[in-house]
Amino acid sequence: MANLVSALGDLSAAEDAAQDAVETALETWSRDGIPDNPGAWITTVARRKAIDRIRRDKNRAEKSEALARLNLRHAERSDDELEEETIVRDEQLRLIYGCCHPSLSAEAQIALTLRAVAGLSTPEIASAFLLPEATLAQRLVRAKRKIRDAGVPFKIPDDAELLARTSEVHKVIYLLFNEGYAASDGDELIRTDLCDEAIRLGKLVANLLTDDAEAFGLVALMQLTHARRPARTNLDGSLVLLADQDRDLWDQELIDEGNEALEQAMRFAKPGPFQIQAAISALHCAARTADATDWEQIELLYRRWLAMARTPVVALNHLVAVSMVEGPKEAFDRLERGDLPETLAAYAPYWALRADLLAKLDRDEEAKAAYQTAASLAGSAPEQSFLQQKATQSDLTPGTN
Repeated sequence: MANLVSALGDLSAAEDAAQDAVETALETWSRDGIPDNPGAWITTVARRKAIDRIRRDKNRAEKSEALARLNLRHAERSDDELEEETIVRDEQLRLIYGCCHPSLSAEAQIALTLRAVAGLSTPEIASAFLLPEATLAQRLVRAKRKIRDAGVPFKIPDDAELLARTSEVHKVIYLLFNEGYAASDGDELIRTDLCDEAIRLGKLVANLLTDDAEAFGLVALMQLTHARRPARTNLDGSLVLLADQDRDLWDQELIDEGNEALEQAMRFAKPGPFQIQAAISALHCAARTADATDWEQIELLYRRWLAMARTPVVALNHLVAVSMVEGPKEAFDRLERGDLPETLAAYAPYWALRADLLAKLDRDEEAKAAYQTAASLAGSAPEQSFLQQKATQSDLTPGTN
């Protein structure tokens, strides 16, 4: 994809060519079987489709220029050159840095990257931003047009510019991971492929910027969170809350790697939001039972996070820790005292937390109604099913996800 974008100078055209190639693959592979190298097959076909589109759609002058760029970009190279590009200028990472161009707003950078790199649908990205789907679609269209008109190059920028873009790259990678860890749509709660790709990209950034504390913090956060994946669902795919998980199923090797990355980040003595989130996750991983969780330390860390980024979602997560330290009444009172942002009104975790607190306060009928609302707003089938069950069961036993 990155090679096509770089050659064509038009993200929309590259997406169209890639989509054409995928459609051709579905037809051809079902008849002839899957090739030995599916990725290379799709790349080659996408290039041909791009050439066909250029010849069909462009005027003569534009056509000659675009074809020249495309042919030059895909000129034959030695195996050593290809290997060097794969290691030094990873295709996905190059595309992320291209999408995070400073000519675009931060929101557009992230949305565009999730669309182009992760292949997330417009509804999935809208869910991540807590935005209406139509608003997000318009944002993507404007961003693509601006990239095309400005001729934005899709490459890893020079060192000075690299640092300016890295903060948004961190956010993109984490949102990619988060979509994999708690899918906003579909029959499965977890999309392991997205989680693994996000961790891979995070490591690449950390290796690229070896003095970036937040890059290591991001890697630590993803590893420590993903380590709990084996216990997050039952064999039938249903959701298991954190308090109910079999901790022997957690991936200890990944926990060790995450702790090591967190220690590496902390050596720089430059705390940031990703490091704080990683530290919270590390405390969860360190507790051998749910009752052994150091909620007081977690609540303090959430307060530090709020001081850096006072957003509705962070404040909501903080209230979970407050409920464990100061009790559900204090947490619920704070929830009621706060002004409800319009974005949270359509946010399933808000209603799930509200239901959880109401259940702990023995206000079961109100809790069931809140669970019902949460279920109606949840994206993935496992989340919907879990919340629906909570809304209909006679005895509510709250837990923490």
